[in-house]
Amino acid sequence: MELRHLRYFIALAEELHFTRAAERLHIEQPPLSRAIKELEDELEVVLFNRDRRGTQLTAAGTAFLQDTRRLFAILDQARENAKAIGSGLRGSLRIAISDGAIDPRLSAFLARCREEDPEIEIRLSELPLAEQLRGLRTGDFAIGFAHTADVGEGIVADPIWQDPLVIALPLRHELLAHKEVPLHELGHHPLILCDPYVCEGYCRELVRLLRPLEHEPNVVEHVSSLDMMLTLVGAGFGIGFTTETRIAAYQRSDVVIRPLAVDSAVITTYLLRGDSDSIPAPLEQFIARLHAHFGSW
Repeated sequence: MELRHLRYFIALAEELHFTRAAERLHIEQPPLSRAIKELEDELEVVLFNRDRRGTQLTAAGTAFLQDTRRLFAILDQARENAKAIGSGLRGSLRIAISDGAIDPRLSAFLARCREEDPEIEIRLSELPLAEQLRGLRTGDFAIGFAHTADVGEGIVADPIWQDPLVIALPLRHELLAHKEVPLHELGHHPLILCDPYVCEGYCRELVRLLRPLEHEPNVVEHVSSLDMMLTLVGAGFGIGFTTETRIAAYQRSDVVIRPLAVDSAVITTYLLRGDSDSIPAPLEQFIARLHAHFGSW
């Protein structure tokens, strides 16, 4: 089995069309067909069902695709580590960020890591939660940060810090009569929530918080940024949610912030990682430093 066979297999598994896969690989279709046949013969399994309706992965093919992607992710990581070590570093860490889980505390911590351990290259990627989880399972990322522990099997979620959730209100809003806004009052007002694709984990936590409301929340807009949420709130479209830490960097004369009168109104940031017992030394050191830096909340 050659890496060429595996690359051809991934292309066909993703395209599910021999002609498109061959074009993507910049080869003719017959060499692709031969390579897939050779791979199936060596594995002694059928990877694709081919009929007049098209090309589809078999159950064995689906499982093999996941493992093959994981293999190439490990190869990519090995390539990056080799390059990093070749340039005088001791390795690299790829970190995924989801749900807008970036704040000054993380920046300060990463700056400390770079100062105390400059021989480890740290690379950050910001992407939706589903892509982060897929990357953690395949090995594309060593660790991730997100706002939910609902991450399924194969992923460990360690709480790192918590932030009180607050309400953003327009000027002269009736809820400003409360120093702390009761949760049940929110059911009577239009809400501006985060985009469930961009901030999936954060959105899950908000939905869980709003679940006790007597009526279905009146969500009038979904936004992908704090700036857009504050703009709509300031214009009177509805009320929004954010955290004390994130709103601290904003000064707006048309928006007023109030805490929620709910003890559980907090957003937790979690460190996500694969549940493998074998942890590379640079990653183990990073995690230990992270817990030592933030302690327990």
